Amino acid sequence: MMVSVRANLHLRRCPARRCAMSTSAVAASAAAGADAGSSIDAGRRDGRDAISTRTPPSPVCKCAGPPRCPEPCSALLEADRRHVLHPYSSMTSPLPAFPVKSARGVRLTLHDGRTLIDGMSSWWAAVHGYRHPALDRALRDQIDGSMSHVMFGGLTHRPGAELAARLLRTANGDSRPDGEGEALGDSVAYGDSEEVRRRRLTKVFFGDSGSVSVEVAMKMAAQYWFAIGRSRKTKFVSLRNGYHGDTFGAMSVCDPVNGMHSMFSGMLARQFFVPSPTGPLRSDASETLQQMEVTLRDHHQEVAAVIMEPIVQGAGGMKFYHPVVLKRARELCDEYDVLLIFDEIATGFGRTGTLFAGWQSEGTYKPWSSLNDTNKTNDYERSKSSTESDSITHPDIVCLGKALTGGYMTLGATLTTDKIAHGISDTGGVFMHGPTFMANPLACSVSLASIKLLMQSPWEERVKSVESALVKYLSPLAALDAVREVRVLGAIGVCELHEGLDRDGMEHVQRQLVDEGVWLRPFGKLLYTMPPFNCEELEESHVKHIGEAMYNVASKL
Repeated sequence: MMVSVRANLHLRRCPARRCAMSTSAVAASAAAGADAGSSIDAGRRDGRDAISTRTPPSPVCKCAGPPRCPEPCSALLEADRRHVLHPYSSMTSPLPAFPVKSARGVRLTLHDGRTLIDGMSSWWAAVHGYRHPALDRALRDQIDGSMSHVMFGGLTHRPGAELAARLLRTANGDSRPDGEGEALGDSVAYGDSEEVRRRRLTKVFFGDSGSVSVEVAMKMAAQYWFAIGRSRKTKFVSLRNGYHGDTFGAMSVCDPVNGMHSMFSGMLARQFFVPSPTGPLRSDASETLQQMEVTLRDHHQEVAAVIMEPIVQGAGGMKFYHPVVLKRARELCDEYDVLLIFDEIATGFGRTGTLFAGWQSEGTYKPWSSLNDTNKTNDYERSKSSTESDSITHPDIVCLGKALTGGYMTLGATLTTDKIAHGISDTGGVFMHGPTFMANPLACSVSLASIKLLMQSPWEERVKSVESALVKYLSPLAALDAVREVRVLGAIGVCELHEGLDRDGMEHVQRQLVDEGVWLRPFGKLLYTMPPFNCEELEESHVKHIGEAMYNVASKL
């Protein structure tokens, strides 16, 4: 094994040789393999070589010796390197993991004292930042005043029942404070037409995570058709470049070629896939909609549902697409008697500028791209004269996760309608799913507090401010040779490179970003950020710092 000169010097300076750098970081810096990612090999697929850099990276631990590298830190990293499996990492030679001692507001503090601006919101989840007093208090009050957990089979509890009611009211468009509206989502703020009443979300199933909420949604759709005597309808239609989770049902509706799960293709259920939109404009969606219509026309007798991430395809490439896709998908599902599932796990609770991405319409959808001249006019091919074009698209099933608890605890929720509920149970059927930790009271309590905090805050103005700052401070990256496109929507900022990062390139970029004082998690061709937009401590200077760090790193590729 070749060890860098810097590492050797560090070993000689640390006589106890128990520092983090003396074990985990040195071993990891010489390891082979790469973090997996949906676009990890994108650079190779299009005939280009992936970006690699051989410059020795800075160490994970910045200490100068034992006095600043206490035993707990070195022991932590050594145990982590030997035994802990991290997401999408090598099982034998993982990339180094940076040890976090604490987190508060918009900052992470590492064990060696360095602080990083969190540009990832812990993978979309921590929208309020860290250690928010209201969320901390909700957890303490639940533990001190009631219980941390009780089974949900045959029992219920206040946090679970109240969260179900709050979620339904919120998802049905009622943003009034608790206690002012009707219970269980019966009040619909954005309209009361016959279609709205028919599509009103009325039932909630709590699961363990976002991926489980997708599994539940797929089971709901399939069981609905089975219960009403149409058992052939077991397949799903999904968009290419889509990502819906890592469990088996969810993997089957992720992109089978360009996604993260191609190695499991022989084990997964075969689904139908249509091309994803080629860009953010209405005209970029034409092939998608044509192929969706053809697929449903030819196969509707065996299709249970269409499933899609509305507006933003997350781990499949951080791509944005026009809301006309949602509207037309709803029309086609109605025409061919197929259900519609929106996977709002990453986009729910304000990230795109509307409370849910499925609420985006031609009047609200305003993406920014370095490739589009339409940024100057904000035209984006909208038809402002039509009120119908600005209407919200109503799915039959909605999947929630990530920001559902403000990033505090794992929890998923699957929302559906009376139509699905009656279809499954009017003949005596029961829905066949039941997690051990379903509706965990701690998770439900902090989720209630998070939603209340969001709805009582000026979150829409905050998202707009973050969006403007992202455009301002990320747009300079578009002039760099290594950059293909910069794009922004709501509190999401993306820098797409021409070439993908290999393992060495990813490790180098990750460490450079940390050296710049920023935490981002690049993958494949993407440097992207999704800061905690509803954190009171988040300022324009933080977004500026993130943008400058991305620029400094990308300029060296």
